[in-house]
Amino acid sequence: MKLRGVIAAAALLAAPVALGGDPPKPGPGDKCPVCGMFVAKYPDWVAYAELSDGTRLVFDGAKDLFKFVLDPGKYLPSRTRKDVKTVTVTDYYALAPVDARAAAYVLGSDVFGPMGRELVPFAKRAEAEEFLKDHHGTRILTFDEVTADLVRSLDG
Repeated sequence: MKLRGVIAAAALLAAPVALGGDPPKPGPGDKCPVCGMFVAKYPDWVAYAELSDGTRLVFDGAKDLFKFVLDPGKYLPSRTRKDVKTVTVTDYYALAPVDARAAAYVLGSDVFGPMGRELVPFAKRAEAEEFLKDHHGTRILTFDEVTADLVRSLDG
């Protein structure tokens, strides 16, 4: 019986298993595929996309993540929106990874990210509402409400 347990444990350790959990921290050589910035310098803003083939991309903030997700082929030819499997942003207050599709984003605040005006992400809408008031934001958006035109306007 003990041998069977050891074999089963060894098989689990050897098999590629999707454990979920937090994405790995960006390394010193990880660059944002949108702007080319080294991402590890800005851990409080980091965002991730995982593609269907397992490719992991790291971004310097939610704004550049959205630029990629809304038009992946512009940055990685032959990629489409269907290739984007998971997206993760860093919650502004908790400094923890959160599913980008479930986050609330504050637009128009007085807080700037590594690339200037930014969509500030929150796991909890109540915290986004508090931040909006405290930092003079203009509105709160869901993932699906963020458009390419809106993201482009942040750079203008």
